[in-house]
Formats: sequence, structure tokens, C-alpha cells
Amino acid sequence: MPSAGLLAHRKGQLCALLALLGLYAAQLVGALLPQVPLLIAASAGCLGLDLLVQQLRPRLLAFLGRLRFDVTARQLVRDLIVLVGLLRLAEPGRWEQAALVGGLLAAYVTHFACQLVALLVRRDRALPVLTRNVDASALGLSPAPPRILARQPGLRLLTFMVPATAGMLTAAATREPLWGVGGVALTLTALVLGTGRLAQWLLGDRRAPDERTVLAWLDAWLAAYRPTHAMYFSGGASSAYQANMWLGTLAAVRGRPLIVLRERFMMQKIAATDVPVVCLPRVAHLMVLERSPLKIMIHPANSGKTSQVLRIPSLMHTFVNHGESDKLSSCNPYAKAYDEVWVAGQAARERYRLADIGVDDRDVVEVGRPQLAPIRPAAGPPAGPYVTVLYAPTWEGWTDDPGNTSIMLAGERIVRALLADPGVRLVYKPHPMTGSVDPRAGAADARIRALVAEANAARAAESGHRRPAPEARAELARRTAELDRLADGVFRPDADDVERMLAQSVPEPGRAEAVERTQEACEAAYWAAVPEWEHQVVDGAVPGLYACFNETHLLVSDVSSVVSDYLASEKPYAVVNTSGLSEDAFRAAFPTVHAATVLPPDAEGLAELLAVVRDPARDTLAEARAELKTRLLGPDEPPSLDRFDAAVQALCARAEERRTRRPADPADAAEAPAREAGPPGRASAVPGAADTTVANTDVDGPAGNAAQAGNAAGSRAGEPASPESSVSA
Repeated sequence: MPSAGLLAHRKGQLCALLALLGLYAAQLVGALLPQVPLLIAASAGCLGLDLLVQQLRPRLLAFLGRLRFDVTARQLVRDLIVLVGLLRLAEPGRWEQAALVGGLLAAYVTHFACQLVALLVRRDRALPVLTRNVDASALGLSPAPPRILARQPGLRLLTFMVPATAGMLTAAATREPLWGVGGVALTLTALVLGTGRLAQWLLGDRRAPDERTVLAWLDAWLAAYRPTHAMYFSGGASSAYQANMWLGTLAAVRGRPLIVLRERFMMQKIAATDVPVVCLPRVAHLMVLERSPLKIMIHPANSGKTSQVLRIPSLMHTFVNHGESDKLSSCNPYAKAYDEVWVAGQAARERYRLADIGVDDRDVVEVGRPQLAPIRPAAGPPAGPYVTVLYAPTWEGWTDDPGNTSIMLAGERIVRALLADPGVRLVYKPHPMTGSVDPRAGAADARIRALVAEANAARAAESGHRRPAPEARAELARRTAELDRLADGVFRPDADDVERMLAQSVPEPGRAEAVERTQEACEAAYWAAVPEWEHQVVDGAVPGLYACFNETHLLVSDVSSVVSDYLASEKPYAVVNTSGLSEDAFRAAFPTVHAATVLPPDAEGLAELLAVVRDPARDTLAEARAELKTRLLGPDEPPSLDRFDAAVQALCARAEERRTRRPADPADAAEAPAREAGPPGRASAVPGAADTTVANTDVDGPAGNAAQAGNAAGSRAGEPASPESSVSA
């Protein structure tokens, strides 16, 4: 069953297609009869509809391109029909006919020439390295050419052909062919001038720097900035959350942080941060990190490109994963490729030991989960009339194991049972990758959304269910606009890679903190603006998962990291057993279930669990949850961030020690003087950079200031961390 969004998209495609076909038919009838009003109305309407779709919904008619009826073919058909009508109505002379036909042919030739120039410009501006939060002014990057010339060929053709179409239609109406000749001449002139303007980006100062210049600049910038630790991430567009959850922790650790990406599109997916970001799409360019002072790389996920960076001998690597769960993927044998594996608590250490996949217990370091600090502890029974329940099923995974997710076998039963309780408000938050592998999961998600919408409609019709005051909705709109404005400083969809590097240079100090505060205010405004009785489907950035934790009294989920994170609140939770195992075997197989209520696929026992939430005196698992929290996430003291920081400093010390034992590379010795000079044109901005040495004792202030390479001279010294300083059992 297709999702509601997909159905709406297909409906829009069908309506647009039928409208276009109808207008083409009317245009042809008007040209052949001939009927001037019909020809003019149909031609103008057809061109206007195509322009509107290209401007607002360019993907709506994308399927026509697969049928070889793209925007160029559609415009050519329109022009031919109008030309036929003009020849029948105005009866132009021979030279006028030649001017009309020849001008149109020249216009299309110029359009294709502009396409070629646009391709060359885009290739020239596709740099081998992309950056964010880095001052790239030394590269002399130029602003992007007008988008309509370089990146919107369909909109360019339709817009520039308006004078030709208008001129020919005017000629048909007035029986004066010169109007058509003039319109075609204007179109041809506009295309020639546009092509000439676009070609300027292939000449002189507007050309992008070549690969050698960019790599030399990056090499020098790394030598001046002297990063100590980096997060390495590679993945698909929907996996960016795995990296985003570590941004705050990465920035808070002592030293100079860096983010290393491999996919160009991921530059827009990484959330607002003050940490410098470098994207190195090609593996050959990845080796620039070997010549840098970087010591360690932190990996929140495995990917096919991870093995490429593991080949750099000067770095040490640690795997932190993007969550703590009992899934088999949390004990991937790939983990033994890393120098260390950092886990939250004792349970994960035991998981690796029992899995017997080759990970040495001495390489497992317990660091807690620093991201969980915003989660508030349980505050007793619900204060209002509703128990807010969060149903957060995980996705189906890469295997067909029925125990991966409950959404297909039990999701609708669970939701129906919750919606049937008049004292329950449901918050449904599916995994962002739901339905990406198994269409049945996407279909189940669509049916659950429909159930929630139906329940909301029925509840809204009941008396006494009021909505918040308009002021609350206005506050949410204001906060959302503020958050979008701050995010726009990071994400510029209308810019190409080069212009985005210019726009995303060194951020203003505290920008990331401002985004975080605005996000929190926006989440608070969200909950204030929605009725306390209204069920919610949460699938956007606001509110975030942890904000949902704080708003709810009970979690229903699957075996996933969501369960481990929710334990930080010590609130009751349930895990759905769709694995086919008995309850005892299910609890024995998955430690995160030890303090949970186990729900079968038919959701039996959910009513009793809701009664426990309403009356904490009946809660027999509270002590077990507190014990399991410590076992899964580690002790409260010392704080998780301190333990994570200690692990970073210890691994940096190991990397520095190993680096000093390596034989000197003659090539490195030859390149050292050039690297010490700093980035081209920025020597004055890095005072003393050549004399700065960064050992494990170097620490920085806020990560927002770390984006400046000049901070290399302003770092503060701390106590050296020893390998023994990392916390482990």
C-alpha cells in the first residue's frame, strides 16, 4: 500500500499530465481550424502550466523525461503548433518564414550551447574538497553564476522562450508576421547574452582553483589548525542522524575537533555545528590526513568507505556506534578493525565478550552516553488527565528477521489498543528509515498514520476538547521561523559547492549554541501549541526524540537503542516481542529487556502497564530499571562527558606515542617546511603557528572558536592524560 505522500504525488502527476494533454489538444485544434482565441488561450495556458511546475514542483513531471518527452521536447511541440497556426493565419512572406524558422532553430542551438557551457562550469566548480566552518577566502572562490543559467535548464528554456511564444501569438492575432519575427529575435538575443554571461565563469578570476591548489591549501590549513580528534562519517542521506547525535559531544571534548565526510550531499545533512567540516569524496585525497597532526578518528557507524580511512597508519581509530542496543549489528565483527571500541556501560562489554567476534576486552572502553544529558528523570505519575505514550518502533533492518521491528506484525494492534483508551495520548515516532527496505513496513506506517488521524478527528468532535490559544500557535510559528533562519546560514539549497563553501565559512562565535537554544525553545513551543488530548505523529526535526522522551510517561518500542536511551529517565517501558521466542528466552537474549514489560504481537498486557503508569505504587520494575540503567549506560559519576573526554585524551596519547616510534618518512621531512608556513595568504592570521606543537596536552576553549586556525596560538595547556585515565570496568 503506497504512503499518503506517495499517493498525493502520483495524483499531482496525473492531474498535471491530463492538464498538459488537454491544453496540447486544444492548442492543436486552434491551430488547424484555425481559431485564434483558442490557439492563444491554449498556448499561453500550456506554457504557463509548464513554467509553474518547473518553478514550484520541478519533479512533478520528471517521469515525462523518462518517456523522452522532457521540457525541451514539450516546448518544441508547443512552438511547432504555434508556428503552424501563424502560417495559416498571418500567411507570412518567404523572408519572414525564413526568419521565423531560422530564428527558432538558432534559439534551440543556442540553448544547447548554453547547456554545454553550464556543464563545463559545474564541472569546473566541483572542487575535490568541500569545507564548512573553515575560512576558504585564500582560495579566491567566486560566487555562483545565476542559477537559471547554470542549474535550471528547463526553467531557462521556458522563460527565455516567452518572448518568442508571445510574439508568434500576437502575430497570429494581428495577422502581422513581424511581431513573431521580433519575439523570436528577442528570445535568441536573450539566449546568446545568457550563454555569454555564463561563459565568463570559465575565464579569469571566476574560474575555480585547480585540484593541486585546493589540496595544497587544505594541507596548509590542517597544519595550521592542528586537529587532534575527528569524527569520520559516511552513509546515505537518511543516516545523517547517526553523526548529528555526536556533534555536541565532539565539540565539548578538549582539543581541536574536526568532522571528516565522504559524500558531498552530507555537507547539507550535518546539523548546525561550530566544528570545522571537511569532505573528501575521493580516497586519494583522503590521504592528506596522513600528513596532518590529526591523531584519532571516532566512528559512529560502519560503512563501505570506512576501510579506506583505516589504511592511514598515523591515525588511531575508535568505534562509538550511534546507539546502544542488543541488535546483532551492535556486535558487528567489523569492530575488531578499530584500535578501540567505546561503549556506554558494562552490558555492551559483556555483549562483545559473549559474541566472541574477535574484539579484545582490553580494547573496550566504557564512556557512557554523553548525549543523554537533556533527558529528564521520571517525575511521578501523570499530572493531567492523559497518559502520554510514545510508540517508537525501529526500522526493518537489512535482514528479514521478524524480530527487527514490531511495526508490521504488531504496530496496528498496539496503536489501536492505545487509541481505544480515552485517557491516553499517543505520540507516534517511527524510525526515519522505516519502509526503506521492506515495503510492508512503509505500508504499515501509512495505516498507523491513518488510524491516528481518524482518532484525532473523533476526539476533536467531542465536547470539551479545546485547542490552545492562537498565541501559542503564533509563538510556535515565530520560533520555527527563527530556527529556519539560523539553519539557512548553514544550508543553502540554491548554492553550488563553491558558493556554499563561501557562505559556510567560519561561523559567528556561539552560533551552534544559539541553534541549540532555539531548538529547545521551538520544541517547548511545539508542545504548548498542540492540544494535550491530541495524538501526534512526529517525523520531523522538531520535536526531537529526547524532547519526546521528556513529554511522555511510557515508551513502547523494539529492541533498539531507543530503549537504552529511554532508560536514562528510569520511566516504565515496554518492548514488543515479535521474534517468535518465549518471553523467558526473549529476556535472556536481550539484556535491555530485563526491566521491561514484554508485549506479545497482540499487545496483551498493555492495559495493565497503563495502570502501573497511573499508579506508581504498582510499579514492581522501578528498582530493576535503575540497576539496568547503570549497567547499560554506566554510572552517573563521573559524568559521561568526563569519561568520554578522558578516553579521547588517552587514545590521543597512544596515537602520539605510536607516531614517535614510527620511522621517519623522507617525504614528510621534505614537506615539513612547506606545512609549517601555514595556509596561503593567511600567515598573518596564524601568529606563531610554525612554533606551535600539539601534543595530548593541548586543549581549546569552546569549539565555536576552534574553527579559526588562529586558535592554534591561543590554546590552553592542561594536564597530560595517560592511557590509564580512560574509565573501564
